[in-house]
Amino acid sequence: MVGIVVVSHSKNLAQEIINFSMQMAQADIKVINAGGTSDGRFGTDATKIMDAIQQSDDKDGVLILVDLGSAIMSAEMAMDFLDEDLKERVLIADAPIVEGCIAAVSQVSIGASLEEVKNAAEQARNYSKR
Repeated sequence: MVGIVVVSHSKNLAQEIINFSMQMAQADIKVINAGGTSDGRFGTDATKIMDAIQQSDDKDGVLILVDLGSAIMSAEMAMDFLDEDLKERVLIADAPIVEGCIAAVSQVSIGASLEEVKNAAEQARNYSKR
């Protein structure tokens, strides 16, 4: 099953996004909070993100959802630390974090592939424009 990592500059915000999104889950899904820094401050932490990726991986891939631009940089840095096998199974979605996480969780719960989960998260961008 595809894993999901939520990267926000706020650990609490990431957790609330996860809590809200899991209302849509129809299966036991690994959605890991990688928000905030390791010492509890606002920001992002590549090591924390790397650990979350490893925790959420069940060999079907991991989708990362991010809140702001620097979270993308931290996620990319985290991916650089991964072994090549895992790195090939990790994607970053260009999606609004809340709508994208809801869409991703919904797709994972019905057994979608990593690419399908990423596409659903990115399509959620269209819902926020209505």
